[in-house]
This record gives sequence, C-alpha cells and structure tokens, in this order.
Amino acid sequence: MAAEAEGLEPETAAVEDAAGDATDAVDARLGAPPLLVGSRLSLDLYPRGCHRLLHLCAQQVRQLLEVEFLQLSGHEDPQLLQATLARLPWSLPRLRSLVLKGGQHRDALGACLRGSLATLPASLSGLAHLAHLDLSFNSLETLPACVPQLCGLDALLLSHNCLSELPEALGALAALTFLAATHNRLQTLPAALGSLSSLQRLDLSENLLDALPPEIGGLSSLAELNLASNRLQGLPASLAGLRSLRLLVLHSNLLASVPAGLARLPLLARLDLRDNQLRDVPPELLNAPFVRLQGNPLGGPSPGPHSPPGTPVVPEMPRLLLTSDLDSFAVTPLGCSVTLACGVRLQFPVGATATPVTIRYRLWLPEPRLVPLGPHDSLLSGVLELQPHGVAFQKDVGLWLLFVPPRARRCREVVVRTLSDNSWSDLETHLEEEAPKRLWARCQVPHFSWFLVVSRPVSDACLVPPEGTLLCSSGHPGVKVTFPPGATEEPRHARMQVVRVGSRELPALLGEPEAAASPLLYLSQSGPPSFLRPVTVQLPLPPGVTGLSLDRSHLHLLYRAPPAATWDDITAQVALELTHLYARFQVTHFSWSVPPPSASLVPHPCPGLCTPLTPSLPRYWLWYTTKTCVGGLARKAWERLRLHRVSLIALQRRRDPEQVLLQCLPRNKVDSTLRRLLERYRGPEPSDTVEMFEGEKFFAAFERGINVDADRPDCVEGRVCFVFYSHLKNLKEVYVTTTLDRRAQAVRGQVGQRGRAPRAAWAEARALKPTSSHPQVSFYRGEVPEEVPEEAEAARQKRGADAPWMATLPLKLPRLRGSKGPGQGAGLSLAPLNLGDAETGFLTQSNLLNVAGRLGPDWPAVALHLGLPYRELQRIRHEFRDDLDGQIRHMLFSWAERQAGQPGAVGLLVEALEQSDRRDVAEEVRAVLELGRRKYQEGIQRTSLAPGDLGPPGSSASRSPEPAQT
Repeated sequence: MAAEAEGLEPETAAVEDAAGDATDAVDARLGAPPLLVGSRLSLDLYPRGCHRLLHLCAQQVRQLLEVEFLQLSGHEDPQLLQATLARLPWSLPRLRSLVLKGGQHRDALGACLRGSLATLPASLSGLAHLAHLDLSFNSLETLPACVPQLCGLDALLLSHNCLSELPEALGALAALTFLAATHNRLQTLPAALGSLSSLQRLDLSENLLDALPPEIGGLSSLAELNLASNRLQGLPASLAGLRSLRLLVLHSNLLASVPAGLARLPLLARLDLRDNQLRDVPPELLNAPFVRLQGNPLGGPSPGPHSPPGTPVVPEMPRLLLTSDLDSFAVTPLGCSVTLACGVRLQFPVGATATPVTIRYRLWLPEPRLVPLGPHDSLLSGVLELQPHGVAFQKDVGLWLLFVPPRARRCREVVVRTLSDNSWSDLETHLEEEAPKRLWARCQVPHFSWFLVVSRPVSDACLVPPEGTLLCSSGHPGVKVTFPPGATEEPRHARMQVVRVGSRELPALLGEPEAAASPLLYLSQSGPPSFLRPVTVQLPLPPGVTGLSLDRSHLHLLYRAPPAATWDDITAQVALELTHLYARFQVTHFSWSVPPPSASLVPHPCPGLCTPLTPSLPRYWLWYTTKTCVGGLARKAWERLRLHRVSLIALQRRRDPEQVLLQCLPRNKVDSTLRRLLERYRGPEPSDTVEMFEGEKFFAAFERGINVDADRPDCVEGRVCFVFYSHLKNLKEVYVTTTLDRRAQAVRGQVGQRGRAPRAAWAEARALKPTSSHPQVSFYRGEVPEEVPEEAEAARQKRGADAPWMATLPLKLPRLRGSKGPGQGAGLSLAPLNLGDAETGFLTQSNLLNVAGRLGPDWPAVALHLGLPYRELQRIRHEFRDDLDGQIRHMLFSWAERQAGQPGAVGLLVEALEQSDRRDVAEEVRAVLELGRRKYQEGIQRTSLAPGDLGPPGSSASRSPEPAQT
C-alpha cells in the first residue's frame, strides 16, 4: 500500500494492511454485506466497522468517491479509529455528514456507554464539503482543533461528552445553524459564541453554567435556546435583543430574576421558567400565556435584610444541580446544597467536613436483599447509596428523599431507614409537602450509607426509670404498658407497635360470625430480659365483646416470638383481669420462649459488607373464638394481614402488538388503570385476584414459542423478573418474538443495536411461516428456575395457597400473510399503518420502527418539531422513564395515529428530522419514499392503468395505448 503517497505514516499503513487482511477473512466466512447504498455508508452497527472501511479504501472502490453520509461507531479501537478518520479527506472527498456517535453499547443496568473517541486527527479539516458532524456520546474533554476549521459546518452535535469549556475559535463557524452540547460539564461560554450570526438553534441544557456572556445577544438568527438544568442565577439584558427567538427554556436553574424585555420579543411562543428561585417576575410575564412558572416561590418572603455595616460577610452556600450523567460531586468545608438528578436533595452545613471530600451516589432498584422490611412495613422509595460509607461528618447532613404517598396513614408513620453499624435503624423523620403528590422525607444523617423510605406502624417508645412510667400507644389509646416503681434498677428503653386488625377479615377466615381479635401488640425493651417487678399490659377486648357478657373459655391470649412460626396460647400462664372494655395481664418478661439466636449475617450485594437480620419483636394478640386450634388459625390470620390483593394484566400495543405491557396492580386500581391504557393497548381481561406479600418475587414466562427480545438485566433466560412492592409501579414493557424470528435473524446475519435484528427481517420471516398458535404469558411465584414448563395447565390444576403458578393470560400476534389452516383466525388482524399517500409515498409500520430505532436521545427535539406539546413529552418521559426505546416508539406511533389519513404527514416527519439535525434519518426516509413511488408507478404500468407517458421513452407502455384484454 502506498502510504507515503497518501500522506500517511508507515504505522498507519501497517494498521490498514492488518485491517484489510482481517476483513478479508471475516468477509470470506460471512459474506460481504452490501455496505454501500447509494451515497450512504453505515458502519456503526457492523462489527469491525473501521476494518471494513479501511478495506474498502485499500481496494480503491470507486463508489467511495460518491459517499456523502458516513456513520462509524465511537466504540472502535482508538488507534484504529484515528487511522481511519485520517484517510477520509482523500478517500471520501464529497463527504457531507459524518456521525461518530457512541452509545451503541450498554452497561448491566441498560445505560448507554460513552465511546472511546477523545480527539480527531488534524487532517479531518480537509473535508471541505462537511456540513453535519455528530460526536455525541463520546469521551471528548476539549473540542478538537480541526472542528473550528470546518468552515462549511452547518450542524455540530457534542452532547454527552466531558467538555468543560468551548474554545473562542468556535466563532469561526460562520455557517453553523445548530449547536448541541447537552449533558457536558460546561462552566463558562466563550464570548465568540455571539458572533455565530447564522445560528438558529442552541441547546446547552444539563451543564454547569452559572452565567451567560453578554455577547449572546448577538445571535440575531437564534430561534430556539435551551439552557435547562444549569446553575444560572441571572440573565444578561442582551437576551431581550434576540428578535428571532421563538423558544426559550430555562427550567431547573437558580434564577432569582429575569429581564422584563423578554416579554417584548415579537416571536416568543414559549418561555419555560419552571423550578427556579423566582419570588417576583415582571407583570408583563406574570400573566403571559406562553410563560411557565410552576415550581417557583412566587410571592414568598424575600431573603433576610442585609447585615449592618461592620458585620463579617458570610459567603453564600454554593448550590449544585447534578445532571443525569454525573455520579459524584465535591464538598468543601464551606458546605453546599446539592440536588441530584434523581430528585434527592442534600445540604452540607458549613464545617461539615474539615477537608474536601468527594461524594458518590447511586440509586438502586429495590431488591429484597437491599430492602429490610418488617412484617407490616411498605416500601415507598428506591434505595439510595451515598459514599464514602461510615465516614463521620463533623455536623449532621440534611437529606431529603422523595417518596410515594402511602395509601393508609391511620396509625402508620413514614420514616427513613438506613444501615448503621452493620444493622438497619430508623431515623427521626419529618415530612414536607411540596405538592399534593410530591412529598419529601427529611432527616439528619451523621454519616453516609444506604437510605430508603418506608411506611410502618406507629412506634411509641419511652425511657423506663427506676421510678416507673407509663407507655401508651398514640394510635390506640386503649393499649398501655405500666412499669411500676422498682421494675428496673437501671434506666432502660421500651418500645411498642400496634397493628390494627380488620373487623371483617377474621370472621370470614374462620367461618365464625362471632370471632373477633384485638389489635396486635409488638413489645421490646433493652437491658436484662426480665423485670424486677411485674409489668402490666392492657389490651382492648375484641370488637363486640364486653367483660360482663363474654365466655372466658372462648378468650385466648396468644403469643409469638420469632423466629418461631407458631402462636402459643398463654392464657393459662397469666392472670387475665377483665373490665368492661379491657383485658389486663402481668408479665415479668416480654419474651415467653427461648431467646432467638444471635443475628445471622446475610451476604450484601456490595462486596465486603454483610447485613445482620435483626430479630423481630415479641407479639401479643387477644382472640375471642369457639375454635380449639387457635394457634394454627392465628398463623393464617397473621399472614392474611400482610397479604395484598392484586391482579395481573398483559396488554399489547394496538399499533405494535409485539410490545407487551406487564403489570401487577392493586385490585382497587385495575379499572381506572385499564380505562387509561385501553386507548393505546388491547388485551384480555385481568387475572383473578392474587394475594402477594410485600417484597415477594415473581416472574413472567412467555410460553408456546414466544421469546423476550431484549438483553436486559431483569430478564433471565427469557423470563422477566419482578419484585412486588405495593406502593411502587410493578410495570414493565418488553418486546417479544417467536422462535422463528430468532432463526431468521441468524440466517440473515443482520444484527441491530444491542443484538436486535431489524424489524423488517422479522416481518419477512413471519411472511414465510406462521407463528405458534395461542401464545400466552404465565406468572409464577418465587425465583426464576432453570426450566419453566411451556404449558401452565399442570400448574393450574395444582393451584393452592403455596402453588407457584398464579395466572395465565393469552396473547394475540398479528395475522400472518399466507397463513393457512384452522388457526388462521386466532391471530389479531391489524390494518397496516400507511402514513402518506400514493403520490408522495407511504411509510409502513416497519419503516417507522426503523426510524424509531435510529433516533436515540434526539427524539425530544423531533417530537417538538412534529408539534407535540412539551407537556406530552414530560408525560412520555415519566411513563417510560426506564425505557428509552419505549419513549421513542410511543412518541412516534402516537403521532402517526393522529396523522392517519392526513395529507403531508410524511413531509412533516422529514422536515422535523431535518430541523432536529437528523438529516441522516431524513435521507433514509426519502430513500424509502422514492422506492415506494417507483414501485407504485411500476405497478400502475403493469396493470395498464397509467397513461403511456408514465413509462420511459421506448418502453412497452408508451407503445401500447390500448388496455390489456381480460
């Protein structure tokens, strides 16, 4: 290879030779795919994309001279990627669009990984025709020097990198109309940015900007400016000179004021000022319909008056707002107030640390091994981990955790639970309400560990001195414990919890109308196991029972001390004193059985840490029943108190039935949820009522030839795992395929992002052979086994209290073209989604799925240009907050449904893609439309329905004006 003639180093030539040899071997085994399609060369999803491009360059393929669009992955070997990029000015001289994005690979939690690209070769400035450069999702810390030299650049995408500043040389890009640098670490902006007079859209959201240069007012063509989620405390008055501005997004900053001149911008259609520190805004903006001000302390008290002269000035506490791609921050002795991307807030007071400390955080999905719950506790939040663990602060740190409002609040309380000294404990917690459904749990923490919010029965505690005391339940005034004088020599702590028992549940369980039970009492105390003098415990008599009329032989005092699973009848061991409403008895110790063994250690998910399981509290329960085996009945009743009645649903999207929504819902929420979902989903009736414990594991198994099409951490061997928490959303959306689809993918050799085959290949595979009839999804309790039976009939026949099978719901896949036999009518027949018309061309459901697979994080910009309101974007983000693919598909298909039958819909989509700087996808859509139009005209000519001049000169169509005889 003549490396010197091309201006390359000998080492680069050696890399190219090795790449060419390796690619020859790969292509010889797999068959070279058709890489070049017109003027487009897409190598970002192919393995060894750089090897393939260097191989084409070495072969001097003439088609390379016509290539205008090139896509490469940022996950290639850095040295090889640099060598490949260095060849572009000579091998692809007409290149107009270069996409070097990372993000095709994902970590174990499904988050996009950055590419390895950290710089660009200087020779890249020789691409004289380059107009579109996408470097998103990479590891750039500074902007490569060759970028400002690309004078014809129209669009520059730098999002999801590690940039801390932009160079002044950026002002040389006079033709630039779109600049995106979201999710970086920008702290300042260059003054030269104001010289970009052609710039129309600027997106700098999710950065660390605290001020804007006044020169930004020189962007005379700017129509859209997004500065959301920064640290801006003020705005320059020059913003009022942006006469072309239509959209200004400033939410989630620290703004205390805004220029009044913004109200006089003639074209401004939306001004987003939500979640700032605005206490007062100009009257012109206060009532303007295009201004959004939610989340501001409007009308609130102003900061305190200034200190008198001579008073030392105390510097204001720094405020940090972390973006979603940052997992650490620094804290100095000056303190700071921090808001994490997940909504958690922390406040480090001045002097909390003696030296700078780097704090790291992570939000874990709730798993039983991470969530320590008592028998009557409910989880209300995820699990927050703050590091470094165990390092004590000199002053307590304030922590605010968002949580889901509990459904039951009577006799219950919300607390923050943390791991301290290898045991879980509850912190003193205060609740703050920002909105009816936005609640914070606030506490003070002396050191960092794991934190979560739980709802538990109200806990009452007291210090028992030698003089004696009285401990009363705050939720049940009739429950009391009296400690007489002399009960203890040294002060000790005592605690009680009381759990209410439903008046209807016990009679229904026992089949005895007269059966009743008192509240369930939990007692514990520190110090020696026994008291020096008897302690009196008072419980209210069961409902409907009075001390004057009851039959004492039917009254039973039951006791249980974990880890024992049985309830013991201790009525004969105590002297029950009855009054009209209460029963009293005396004990010298709270535990009536062998003390439980020492706390056992269970492996913690984080290496090197084990969590002791604290023994549960002894329990007392007063029953009134004619039954004899009261202990066994009490065990069943106690379990029933902890069970939640739920239903399981499996719905399929109307436009894409392969997308299946699985959800476990409380029985009382099923109807309202289905009413909300059935506009976009269809499916069978929900399952019968199923009873589940808080924190219980279960899984969904797709049966009869259906597989889960995803590589996701919650999917084990095609089984989707769940953990039931009554207050959290037990909802997941998955894509399913048939076994035939898997075989088709292997045969075709097409692998998409994350190993997925393109949907077009699946559609063609289904056209060849019908899927299995009557597919279904079944739900089972417990851990996912190695093998799950494909049929649920055997499990259904053995259904019982401890049976693993819970429910089976049918699925309906689309009817297959050319399917025969009696099973043909069992499938769901969907009308094809044809967006467009015959003249401009159609986009089918498969085409839209391919478009959705290419948008990635750029989908919000496309949605806004399609005319979707910002509120709908926020709803989609919230509804599919853990599923980027679900967000994109929902946005695109909901828009397509509204556009069905509307002229110009396809043109609107192409225009939105171009305005969002996704010209690569727009060109692909145009190619699909052109192919469709050509086939449409050919079809008309074959059926002799078109005039003769539609065919090319000299064709048979022009020579045969007479219609064909039938």
